[in-house]
Amino acid sequence: MTSQKIFFCSNLKFLRERKKISQEALAEKLHITRSKLNALENGQTKAPQPADYLAVSEYFRISIDSLLKVDLPKLGELHLRELEAGNDVYLKGSNLRILAITVNKSNQENVEYVPVKAKAGYAAGYNDPEFIASLPRYHIPNLPKNKTFRIFPTTGDSMLPFPEGTDIVAEYLQDWTSLKPGTPCIVLLKSDGHDLLFKLLTYQKKENHFLLRSLNHLYAPYTVPAEEILEIWKYHSHHTRQLPESTPLHQVMTAIAAMQEEIRELKRS
Repeated sequence: MTSQKIFFCSNLKFLRERKKISQEALAEKLHITRSKLNALENGQTKAPQPADYLAVSEYFRISIDSLLKVDLPKLGELHLRELEAGNDVYLKGSNLRILAITVNKSNQENVEYVPVKAKAGYAAGYNDPEFIASLPRYHIPNLPKNKTFRIFPTTGDSMLPFPEGTDIVAEYLQDWTSLKPGTPCIVLLKSDGHDLLFKLLTYQKKENHFLLRSLNHLYAPYTVPAEEILEIWKYHSHHTRQLPESTPLHQVMTAIAAMQEEIRELKRS
């Protein structure tokens, strides 16, 4: 029987250096001596204690299985960020969600554009590298680093006051539970024709549901279970060729009052 290679030692050193923390500081957090940590990192301890595995796993939020079986330095940046966000296949018991992206010649992430004609196929190809590679790609200066962005054009009147055809620049969201109430987002649902919707999202932790509210107050809000959502992209900015139309003050005040009441109901639940 061929023995499986164990990556714990190299992974421990890699994670510490990735977090930019010294051996002294990490040893203190793990409640071990620096000499023991150094021995663990350099493979000088042939049989680490179970408590050592547990301490490292809990600190870095990565399962023991991944620490032992996965060569972490060989993973891509997005994969690593998924793991660090808690999306570990061994912790979650489900398939690890890896976002398909493209990069330029300098190995920098592109900002893919999802044109209207490609929206129908996005639900089927959103995680297909070939489909993503077929989308138009751009570089937008001054976007935050180490984040993934995509551009989605708006359609229909449910997104008013944004005129139809406005390009929404949105950031890929890994931790859905971190959303603040009423955050504007592009959301991809399993149902609803696999459409891309632009809504104000509020996470309802107790029910594990999301409240979706349209920017156009004529559309009634509704809730969907979290498991019905495929992707969430948080609004960053928008681009349009049209000048914004003035909105009656009473409509603005009505929308604000509705959102305030919604937040009060969430606090009471």
